[in-house]
Amino acid sequence: MAYPNIQPLSSKLQALQESLQDQGVKYAMASFVDIHGMCKGKVVPMEHFDRMMQGSELFTGAALDGVPQEINDDEVGTMPDPESATVLPWNSEIVWFASDLHLVGEPFEACCRTILKNTLRQAEAMGYRFNLGIETEFFIFKETEDKGFDRGFAPVSDRDTLPKAAYALPTVLDNYKILDRIVSAMNGLGWDVYSFDHEDAQGQFETDFTYCDALTMADRLTFFRFMVKELARAEGYFASFMPKPLANQTGSGAHYNMSLADIETGKNLFEDTSDPCGLSKLGYQFIAGVLRHAKAIVAVTCPTVNSYKRLVRKGSMSGFTWAPVYVCYGNNNRTNMLRIPLGGGRVECRAADISTNLYLGAAMILAAGLEGIREGLNPGEPHTENMYEYSLDELREMGIETLPKTLGNAIAAFAADPLSKKVMGPLMYQTYIDFKTQEWEDYHSHISDWEIQRYLKFF
Repeated sequence: MAYPNIQPLSSKLQALQESLQDQGVKYAMASFVDIHGMCKGKVVPMEHFDRMMQGSELFTGAALDGVPQEINDDEVGTMPDPESATVLPWNSEIVWFASDLHLVGEPFEACCRTILKNTLRQAEAMGYRFNLGIETEFFIFKETEDKGFDRGFAPVSDRDTLPKAAYALPTVLDNYKILDRIVSAMNGLGWDVYSFDHEDAQGQFETDFTYCDALTMADRLTFFRFMVKELARAEGYFASFMPKPLANQTGSGAHYNMSLADIETGKNLFEDTSDPCGLSKLGYQFIAGVLRHAKAIVAVTCPTVNSYKRLVRKGSMSGFTWAPVYVCYGNNNRTNMLRIPLGGGRVECRAADISTNLYLGAAMILAAGLEGIREGLNPGEPHTENMYEYSLDELREMGIETLPKTLGNAIAAFAADPLSKKVMGPLMYQTYIDFKTQEWEDYHSHISDWEIQRYLKFF
């Protein structure tokens, strides 16, 4: 396919180009994501900025995971979003743009970013803006010759050995240089970090920063993972966004903190100070919709084989795993899938993990919540008790279901739920099922160390 007809840039884009070049930017990245939410793209000299912003950069979808094309199809092209312009904090000569994929001049239906934008338009038609905050949990490790953790990696600090490592200040200070680089970069981009800490597992950290509209947050989380890996590598370490790299320690979540605002006034429509939990009727209806489709949603918010080793009740040195396993909601209670944090006004989904493709995950959970609002669903009374302490029989008597225990179970739920195809569209719906089913089958055909150790000389 040839380049599109290049038109003169608008005055706004001309001003953006001039501003970037005045800052010393030499190259622009036209970036998009594959099915995993990982950055892909091309790098364009700023002299060809006008071409790039009009879709000149073309890609063979068949060369990528989950970009459903055959090798003889026309290429997809990137349409960069000028609002997403982000100068790399570690290389100020390059600017990054989140992009939508187009095919033959039209939006590509299986583009992850477009799928989220389509769902956001449904919210806007109802008068809502979807606000989203993500708690980013991740690991920073160093590679070791002595096979620390029996896997060739270990925490950066030799003091990071506590069974209950959460909030440990000495190990934060031991990791100060890399954490400061991460947080300074985030604040330099205007993300407004308000805290960071050592999390529950050894080598695990969390940054908390200000919420924004869901599309911007999806762009930011995508860039965050790209950035943190580059910054860690520059210090001689590596960052891991694997949901659960350590069997006996907690995994990394990416809790979705959600609210709907009036699209005209910006007023938080989930807030109600007269409610015991501080949540409005609209918020409870949103919760009910999410609970209705929880099992299908989890297939996208927890998208890997490894994700389901995080969604267990116990199995960490500090006791419980802090990850939900039941389809229920509650007040400021971390044992529910959905939590209404202290003060109300928002809903937190604790099931999502840091490997999530936020474009797809946010689209699924928003669509479910909007369905709950349209149908006036009622989620019932909140659970304030420790849900981990109930037996399975007791939970069944209460009518509380369990979240999928494996990726295979989750994909089956995703495939069976009509919401999935409505959100994803037929092409991405089938692509997601096929790709993740194959991932699950590949896992089952792999012979693990556990099997060798248990069975090789047993019989």
